[in-house]
Formats: sequence, structure tokens, C-alpha cells
Amino acid sequence: MLKGFLTVSGWTMISRVLGLVRDQLLAALLGAGAAQDAYQIACRLPNMFRRLFGEGALNAAFVPLFSSLLEREGKDTAQRFANETMSVLLSWLLLLTVLGEVFMPGVLHVIAPGFTHGDLRDSLAISLSRITFPYLFLICGAALVAGVLNGMHHFGVAAAAYVSFNVVGIASIMLLPRLTGDVAHAAAWGVSASGVIQFAILLYAARRAGMRLQLVAPCVTPRIRTLLGRMGVGLVGSGITQINFMVDTIIATLLPAGSVSLMYFADRVNQLPLGVLGAAAGTTLLPVLTRSLAAGDVAGAHATQNRAISYALILTLPAAAGLLVIAAPVMMALFGHGHFSARDAVLAAQSLRAYAVGLPAFVLVKVLAPGFFARGDTRTPVLVGTATLVLNFILNVSFMRWLAHIGPPLASSLAAMVNAGALAFLLRRRGALVSDPVLGRQLAGMVGCAALMALGLFGMEYTPLGGAMTAGPLMRLVDVGVMIVVGMGLYLAGLHMMGVADMRQVAGAITRRLRR
Repeated sequence: MLKGFLTVSGWTMISRVLGLVRDQLLAALLGAGAAQDAYQIACRLPNMFRRLFGEGALNAAFVPLFSSLLEREGKDTAQRFANETMSVLLSWLLLLTVLGEVFMPGVLHVIAPGFTHGDLRDSLAISLSRITFPYLFLICGAALVAGVLNGMHHFGVAAAAYVSFNVVGIASIMLLPRLTGDVAHAAAWGVSASGVIQFAILLYAARRAGMRLQLVAPCVTPRIRTLLGRMGVGLVGSGITQINFMVDTIIATLLPAGSVSLMYFADRVNQLPLGVLGAAAGTTLLPVLTRSLAAGDVAGAHATQNRAISYALILTLPAAAGLLVIAAPVMMALFGHGHFSARDAVLAAQSLRAYAVGLPAFVLVKVLAPGFFARGDTRTPVLVGTATLVLNFILNVSFMRWLAHIGPPLASSLAAMVNAGALAFLLRRRGALVSDPVLGRQLAGMVGCAALMALGLFGMEYTPLGGAMTAGPLMRLVDVGVMIVVGMGLYLAGLHMMGVADMRQVAGAITRRLRR
């Protein structure tokens, strides 16, 4: 599992870095105003479906079934199941895409109720959404093929394919405005184009791995019926973070213009550790847990769950602590140029701190949910998810007036804490989460070292490095880079001295992995 974790997290890190470059271009060229708001809303719907169906409910239901068939009945049966699933999924998605294109104005009024009918944000969002909506069809199909590859333990190709989204996005922003007339439309066309490329790459990789996926007549077989049943109840449970994020977006459209953009750029920084660590742990944990349980290795499943928690939190905790302390310099260094002002950076930093509070909880949800999915239980996460979804909505409405753009991120963080706590409690009560003494010592050491690092970063604010908000573009990056390096040095040194992790062994493992 560690090998898969490092592979997925490595490719995800590359994708996030490229995504950061893409976001910097969007910030510089569009700023944090009406056009940026419209573009971000246009990307919300296909991305929500991708995360809910493609990487959420479908992945949670499909991978255990596919892995079990592969383990027990062989490749031919597993391939037949994958073909049936892809045919049913793409038929339904094609119908959904056509309906979305036709009824897009009505759809936008549901997810962006704060956009006034006929104004710039509304008309531009409708135009951009019709361009980006086909991405839903393409990326959900790609996510299914990625699930096939993950089920076969081919984690690297599946993770690498998603890098093309940002590569194509950057190229589109830089090259297409002359053809489309503006940056927003150029970026929107890049979204759909990247979906075509990702789907093609993954289909080719599956064929190279021995899975010749192809369309068959859509038919709801007994296995598909089982899959759909698990997907139905697992929809909210596996994708609760994304549903909460959509609720945040709906509330944000009711706030002053630019609020959607401020929250987006804050979330992009927050997604760097969340995507790299949470997605890697969740992606690699599910098939490994499923196979351990299918083989009757309960003790191995418990050990795998504990190690996944440790791997996920060892870098999530310092990331959260660091963002709480240096959020403003980070936002200024990354996005404070072009049409994105210093005031925008300060406001976005406020949203970022609210997201950072819940960062460990967001990651833990991704690590704990597979403990249910691997055992075929998608009902429990959906019940927990429904309760936290209601909580998130109540908190959003409560915070909206007096916290503005800080309210939705804080509401999501608090809801994620409740979600993670409930999942851990239920897993433990059922005997599916049995923490060992090693995990307890590791977590205590991580928390202590993260607190030490935060104090060190706070002290650095009163040194010359604390002038990142007023320095030039290059020096901002240098100042923030030095703070991050020093902060991580303090944290890793603390882990080494407390015996939580042997840095020499970690460095050796990473070096061996890079040489392969």
C-alpha cells in the first residue's frame, strides 16, 4: 500500500503544482470579480458529478466488486463486469449531458441563485457552462477506467492521466483567447478538451494492462443491480465533502461579487495537501482493504487502516498548522499579481484559514470511509453524511451574514470534523478500527511537532521574512519558500527526535523509489 500511496501522491503533487500555475494565470488575467465567478460556477457542476459519481459513489461501489471478481473468478469475468458498467454509465451520462445543455439556464439558477437573471455573471455563466458540461460525460467515463486500473493495482497510470487536465488548461489559457475572444471562454474549452485526452489515455493504459474495455448493449444485470444499489446509498456518504462544497458555492453566490472567487482560490491552496494525501490514501486503501478482507486477513486489514491514518496525517497536520499561521503571505505570494490585489489576497487568506481548521478531518473522512466500503457497507456513511450535510447547511445559513466569505469554509470544516468523528466511532464500535499503541504514539508526536512548527512560523513573522505582503513578486516567493522550508525542517526534526519517524529511513525509501 505504501508503494501505491507514494505513486499516487507523487503524480497528484505534480498535478496540483500544474493546477497552481493554471490558477495563477486565471487570477492574474481575470482577478476576483464577475468573470472569475462565472467561470468557477461553470466548472462546479461537471466537477461535482466527477467527484460524486466518478471518484465517489461509483469508485466506492465499483472497485470492491471489481477487485473481488478479479481475485475470485479471474480477469475475464472482471472485464465483462467492467464493460457492462461502462456501457450503462455512459448511456446514462449521455442523456444527462444532453438534458443539461438544453436546460442549462434553469440548472444555473439552482446552483447559483445569487446570480441575477440577465446580468453579466448570469449570462456568462450559462455560456461557459454549456462549454464545460460535456466534461461530465468524459471524466466520469475516465474515472471508471481509472477504477479498473486501481483495482488491478496499476495506480501510477491512473494518477498520471489527471495531469493532462492542467497541462491542457494552461495551454488553452495561453493560446486560445485569440480564437475565443476572452480568457474565460478559452479556459472553458480547455476543460472539455482535457476530458477527451484523459479518457483516451486511460483506455489505452487499460488495454496495455490486459483489460480491453469496450461498449456492449446497456443491460442491468444482477451485478449491475448490486452496483447501482451500493452507489445509490453510497452517493452522499462517499461524496459528502463535495456536496458540502456545493452548498458553500450556492451560499457564496448570495454574497457580494467576488466571494465565489475568493473561496475558490483559498480552496485551491487547501486542496494541495488534501488532494495529494487524502486522495492518495483513499485510492490505494480501498482495493488493499478489500483484498485483505476477501482473503480473511482481518488483522492485516486493521494494520492497513492504521498505517493509512498515519501516512495521511503525518503531513496533513503540519500543513493545517502552517496554513493557519502564514495564510496571508501564501495567498499573496501565489496569486498577488495582475488583477488579483493585495486586498483580495488578505480576504482569500481568511477563507483559507477556515478551510485549514478542518483539513485533517477532510483527509480522515477519505481514509475512514473505505473501511465501510471494503466491507460492502455503503449505508452507514450515507446516514452519517446526510446528518453532516444538514449540519453544514444550518451552519452556512447561521454564518452567512456576519462571516461572509469565511462562513461557508468554516461550516464545511466543522461538518467534516463531525463526519470524521462519527465514522471513526462507528468503525471502532464494530471492531473494524482497532488502533494499536504505535498509532497512538505517532499521532501524539505529530500533534506536538506540528504545534512546535506553528510557533516557529509565528515567530518568523517578526523577522525580515515577515514582509512578504509588501515585498516584490520574486521576494514574496522567496520569503514564503524559506518559511515553509524552515517550518518543515522544525517538524521533521521533531518527529525524528521523538522517534515518530526515522528520517534516514524515509529519505532512503524515497531515494529508492525515485531511482526505479
